[in-house]
Amino acid sequence: MLWGGGGGGTPAFYLNRSLKPLCRRRMQLAMLASVVAAVHMPVARTAAPIASTVGQNMMRFCYKEIEVITGEPTDGALVPAQAVTLHDITPAVNELVRDSGVTEGTVHCVSRHTTTALTINEMESRLQDDIRTWLLGLAPPDVRFPIPGWRHPEGATTPTYDHNDLHLRPASEEDRERINKNWMSQGKGTLEEFMAQEPINAHSHLLSILLGPCLSIPVTNGKLCIGQWQSLILIDCDGPRKRTVGAQVVGISAK
Repeated sequence: MLWGGGGGGTPAFYLNRSLKPLCRRRMQLAMLASVVAAVHMPVARTAAPIASTVGQNMMRFCYKEIEVITGEPTDGALVPAQAVTLHDITPAVNELVRDSGVTEGTVHCVSRHTTTALTINEMESRLQDDIRTWLLGLAPPDVRFPIPGWRHPEGATTPTYDHNDLHLRPASEEDRERINKNWMSQGKGTLEEFMAQEPINAHSHLLSILLGPCLSIPVTNGKLCIGQWQSLILIDCDGPRKRTVGAQVVGISAK
């Protein structure tokens, strides 16, 4: 029952088969908007679309994780060396949109790590060098722990970062519980083994915060709405590693 402005909350009309087609269509669109706003679905590792039909259009939700290797292995292993590298994920996101069948909607991307970020810009080689230099100038590495390709000014004594004082961590029971949840309880090793593999990467976390972990890109006519020189870029601030970007396309597709 819907209530109108007839004074005192008098019923305006009832939902029944006598509704005019225009009113019924407006109700369908309102219901669709509320479903889209409220949806919170567990993600899957496949790109198979989940679909529901409303009116003449099919609503689709399609998620996948994009894997990126951000450097070359050393002795067969990826050893984090706080390298700042840029990686074009546009082809993988285009593939997701194509496979989903969505023609009008949005792609949401999220970096799934605390030392990576996402941005949209030009993938030009010398510009990438400029971006690396600029980022390391914004959040320089710890002066106590030099990294390849970066030199502090002569005589510099800063910056230093508390996060890099591994001998003082974990600094609280909450920290210990987080490590237990993500390491010991998963059978990966002891607390001492976790700390032994922990990189010196406080500045990498700060760069991730500055740049941000998420992108949302409109899709129309089945294509990303980006400029001809724009690319979707994963920035690894603590590579080389195997990284993942979660990408979900949400929208409608004609039957």
